[in-house]
Amino acid sequence: MTQATPNSIPAQFNGIYRGLSEVFPHQPDSSDPEQNLVQRLLTSDRPLRVKLGIDPTGSEIHLGHSIPVRKLRAFQDAGHTAVLIIGDFTARIGDPTGKSEVRRQLTEAEVKANAETYLEQVRPILDFETPGRLEVRYNSEWLSSLDLGKTLELLSTMTVGQMLAKEGFSERYGKGDPVFLHEFLYPLMQGYDSVAIQSDVELGGTDQKFNIAVGRDLQRHFGLRPQFGLLLPLLLGTDGSQKMSKSLGNYVGLQEDPLSMYSKLEKVPDSLICDYFELLTPIDLEELPENPRDRQKLLALEVTRQFHGEAAALQAQQAAISLVQGTGAPADGVPEFSLAEINFPAKLFYLVGATPLCASSSEARRQIQGGALKLDGEKMVDPNQEFASADDLIGKVVQIGKKKFARLVP
Repeated sequence: MTQATPNSIPAQFNGIYRGLSEVFPHQPDSSDPEQNLVQRLLTSDRPLRVKLGIDPTGSEIHLGHSIPVRKLRAFQDAGHTAVLIIGDFTARIGDPTGKSEVRRQLTEAEVKANAETYLEQVRPILDFETPGRLEVRYNSEWLSSLDLGKTLELLSTMTVGQMLAKEGFSERYGKGDPVFLHEFLYPLMQGYDSVAIQSDVELGGTDQKFNIAVGRDLQRHFGLRPQFGLLLPLLLGTDGSQKMSKSLGNYVGLQEDPLSMYSKLEKVPDSLICDYFELLTPIDLEELPENPRDRQKLLALEVTRQFHGEAAALQAQQAAISLVQGTGAPADGVPEFSLAEINFPAKLFYLVGATPLCASSSEARRQIQGGALKLDGEKMVDPNQEFASADDLIGKVVQIGKKKFARLVP
């Protein structure tokens, strides 16, 4: 949580301060709006400009990415201007934060394709309608036109020692792994974004403190008022142990269908449930149900509702009850998989391996042999069971574990 004490935060700013890990600078007893964000919020004669940068290095955003976007919405609701920066230029370098090796440089076409999906994914969170509440900017607007003189000026604001103090750089350098010069440009370019849009506040995960601090330094260098940094926790994934990541498979994507989203969230470990409520919902933690299972169901319903609407969330809940608890109720809303490309007769492991539920036929075989697969609620244990035609399968639901489902259709 933020260093600020609850008594030092006026009630109208509770949404802004909810779930924060750190605010910097932070002098809660100071009346100086340069050192105390509350004073900046109370005394400003204009809406603050609140920056969040997102580099489109992939095509899918997950719930961990949504946390600073939700905070951006809290500032919008308090009357301030959200400045969402799509890092179409910086994504071509790639943020080296937390990486043990250099990132692959993306092409301009790859970045553009990824960027096109980002705004649609955050649309359910941000206020796109109220005039003056949102600016969407692409940092190629200013970074692509930087000449060598301006780039040299940026480089002159930091020393090699300061750069190597950055976590990741120091570890790689200490191990003798290469650190490339273009990687040094990333924090400077992200910091220059704060200069270009004259931000008052920048949001980011706890791993972004170095980059946000660089933005403050560059604003001073160019004669601007330095921004505040607001750091948010990195969300642990559904496995309860590692940071949410698509590569680790412990993520919940914003574009996932309602049933998949609901099913993953209702299995969030008890140890993480309060963090998920605090960071992903507006629900008062004092009002959570006593029963842990009821908390899980409420979390799953609330988050699914945010992205898919009330009706779809309730439908997903009923489908999950039918599939997981075996009530026999119709399992509406289950993702569909077409059997049109399957050549029959076909063995069970091959069929399941062709669906999105498994990465390969060999994985499907392991899941079946491990007792994890059900077909319309019946456990299937023979991976070589053969089906003569699609007619034997159409309309049935394949289930792996408690979170993955697919309805077989023509």
